[in-house]
Amino acid sequence: MHFPGKFADQLLAEHLHKVSLSFLVDDLVVRRGGVAANIAFGMGQLGEAPVLVGAVGSDFDEYRAWLERNGVNCGFVHVSPIHHTARFVCTTDEEMCQIASFYAGAMSEARNIELEPAWTQTGADLVIISADDPAAMVRHGVECRERGFRFAADPSQQIARMSGEELIALIDGADLLFTNDYEKSLLESKTGLSESEIMARVGVRVTTLGSKGVEIVGRGLERIHVPAAQEYSKADPTGVGDGFRAGFLTAREWGLSWERAAQVGGLLATLVLETVGTQEYDVKSPNFADRLAESFGDDCAAEVLPHLA
Repeated sequence: MHFPGKFADQLLAEHLHKVSLSFLVDDLVVRRGGVAANIAFGMGQLGEAPVLVGAVGSDFDEYRAWLERNGVNCGFVHVSPIHHTARFVCTTDEEMCQIASFYAGAMSEARNIELEPAWTQTGADLVIISADDPAAMVRHGVECRERGFRFAADPSQQIARMSGEELIALIDGADLLFTNDYEKSLLESKTGLSESEIMARVGVRVTTLGSKGVEIVGRGLERIHVPAAQEYSKADPTGVGDGFRAGFLTAREWGLSWERAAQVGGLLATLVLETVGTQEYDVKSPNFADRLAESFGDDCAAEVLPHLA
C-alpha cells in the first residue's frame, strides 16, 4: 500500500505509548514476495538453478508455477494442510519509510523441514538460512554444522524476534553472515558479542549500507567497500536486500571476487529499487552489463557478461 504523506508527520513522540493511527492509502497491490522466494527469483534471473526450501499453504499453486517458470526448483517446499502461506502487509510513505505487519501462517511448520534430502538430491553446495520461523532457522543452522553443509546466515528481520542464544546458534560456523548496518548493531547488542567476537564465529561478514553500498570483512580478507550502483529512479525499496543477496551469491557461484560479487548484487538491488514489487524486474544480458559498466567500469562488465544467461 502507498500512503501519500509522511509517517513522521503523524507520529507524536510524547504519545507513542498510546499510538492509534489509521492511514488512508491511495493504492493497494498484492504482489509475490517472501525472502527466500525473492532471493531464488533473482538467482533464476541470472541463470542459476536455486532450490527453494520452506513451508507454504495450499494457496501456493499459482506462485509455485511462477517461480518454476523463472528457474526456481520448488520440489522441496513443504505444503501445510491447515495454514495459509505467510503474508507481509506493508505501507510505504512518500519518504520511502515503511510500516508493516507479518503473518507467519504456514511458516511455523518450517521447523519440521530437514535439509539433507534437498542438499543430497540437488547437488547443492550452500544453504542460505534467511528470515523464517526462528525455531526453523536454529534447526537449520544446527543441521548444517552437524552434516558439514556450507551455509550463509541471513537473520535480517528476525533479529528483533530471536533471543541472543538463538542468534548465536544460527550464526555459529556460518561461511557468510548477512546483515544491514542497523541489524549489525542489533545483532551485537542482543548476543552480547563484540564485532570481533562475532567475526571469530563466521567466515565473512557482509554488511549492506543502503545508499552507501556494502562492506565486506573476513578472516584473512582485507576490508572491502563497494559503492551502490547508479539508480535511475526510486520506486519501491521492498526486497532490495533480497536482490543484493541473489546477485552477490550468484556471482560468487560463478567464481568471481568478493568485490565483483558485491557489484553484481548492488546492481540487482538497484533493479529491484527501480520497480514496484520484489519480482517485477527482468535481467537482460546486454543491458545489465551496460549498467555494470556505468556504475563500476568496463572491466567489471567484461568479467560478468560471459556468465549472464
